[in-house]
Amino acid sequence: MFYSKIHIYFASALLFVALSATAQSNTSTKVSGRDFIVAVVDSVPITNHEVVLRAPQLHDQLKQQGRLAPEGEALLKAALERLIVEKALLQHAKETGITVEEDAVDQAEQRVAAQSQISVEALHKKLKTEGSSHERLRQNLRDQLVLQRLTERNVPGRIKISEVEIDQAVRQRQNTRIDTNPDLELGHILVAVPEKASPAEISTLQTKAQTALAQLKRGDDLGRVAKEFSNSAERDTGGLMGLRPANRYPSLFVDATKNLNEGELTLVRSGAGFHVLKLITKRASRILTVTQTHPRHILLRPGGQLSQSAARAQLADYKRQIEAGKADFAKLAREHSQDASGPDGGDLGWVSIGMFVPEFEEVMNKLQINQIADPMVSRFGVHLIQVLERREAPISERELRDLARNNLRDAKFDETYQLWAQEVRGRAYVEYRDAPQ
Repeated sequence: MFYSKIHIYFASALLFVALSATAQSNTSTKVSGRDFIVAVVDSVPITNHEVVLRAPQLHDQLKQQGRLAPEGEALLKAALERLIVEKALLQHAKETGITVEEDAVDQAEQRVAAQSQISVEALHKKLKTEGSSHERLRQNLRDQLVLQRLTERNVPGRIKISEVEIDQAVRQRQNTRIDTNPDLELGHILVAVPEKASPAEISTLQTKAQTALAQLKRGDDLGRVAKEFSNSAERDTGGLMGLRPANRYPSLFVDATKNLNEGELTLVRSGAGFHVLKLITKRASRILTVTQTHPRHILLRPGGQLSQSAARAQLADYKRQIEAGKADFAKLAREHSQDASGPDGGDLGWVSIGMFVPEFEEVMNKLQINQIADPMVSRFGVHLIQVLERREAPISERELRDLARNNLRDAKFDETYQLWAQEVRGRAYVEYRDAPQ
């Protein structure tokens, strides 16, 4: 699960890489005719042009993160510092032998095109029209993937989580969790109302129920009052319905007693008659739960004669057929899906948070039950996703601790990454030249 945090961390960077490849012509009018070197990192120059390109991207990134974005010279200086750290990290990756396969760059390029809702071919034409090139885009994507792999190798091992921190996180989760299914024990007296009772009879029976309620409020024994007044099975069990989860009680009883304290009483009416209810016990259920999703998908892997745009178009056609009732999702998955789940109709079973790559999970989590998403691109190919069910599943103590550990690691990731990146930057040779403008 933690590695999905790293992928999420770099996902926005990949988006902004596309902007940097297309922004050159749009920004060039703002750059002075004479480009110049503003800094050198381990013999690698950073030009004023690079800083000017990076500045608006950094500004947008900070705003999206809800952080204060600098302006003017302060923004240019911040962009320069980002570039210095990036160059230092890329040099470190080169020294440690980290490389990226062309297939990985291809997939990243496909995701950029998909996020722009165009084909890769159309993206290349767009870059050329705007005075850039797909070679520049691919190099920027390659750099970001190298940084991602470098981070995966170096940051996770630096994050330390103590058992004490896990204990505290588990206790906090248990204490702040809204328990929608507490264990309840209710006392119950039913004064039954016949189906065809007259208004006068109903009034008499209501008075009887109110008398039972009054006796209990003055402290009379529940068992005795139940014996005298009740028409329910509980008259022979001391008026007690037994300790059970709230979802095993009638919803009328749960709603009527949800704001009561133990020992308090209320009177409610149902189709069966008048119910005197006493809250005997209410305690939080010890069973913690986690949301699980039951999805299925059809996966097409672009390659050979199947382009990404063709795969998207094919899956979009499947979606139209399914929604029109002309095709069956499971049958199409068995016939066409290039995934191990294909023979099972694309069924992925019950899954918890963090089991899929972030781009797949983000789309899946937004779907309603039985809804089919538009075709989406992940690092594995193009997917057509449908959610069949959702449920709250019990989570064991061990699973709860693992979840707490992963959440703590996610929370510490940003700080750990920044400290590590600054260490690498500190070991690099950095020479400042003219200030960016």
